[in-house]
Amino acid sequence: MPTIVQRLLFIVLLVGMIPGAALSQSTDQTQSNQGVGQDVNNAGHSTRQAAKKTAHKVKRGAKKGTHKAAKKTREGASKGEDKTETRPSQPQQ
Repeated sequence: MPTIVQRLLFIVLLVGMIPGAALSQSTDQTQSNQGVGQDVNNAGHSTRQAAKKTAHKVKRGAKKGTHKAAKKTREGASKGEDKTETRPSQPQQ
């Protein structure tokens, strides 16, 4: 059976560990807050990259569409020009 001195020593050690546990938790909260900040930073970076990539693809698509439309316009104008070409009139006798 443990003596009274051993019990008191055990109780003192337990009481002494409680503030240490509380301090370690507050440090974890600070590190956790820093982790959240880094997560937000990473999310912002990813969003920026996605927006740039989307804008680049939109620009390329618009440019491609414009060039295709211009080509079709030239083709249509050429066909219309061929149909409206006037033939030289032959002199009447």
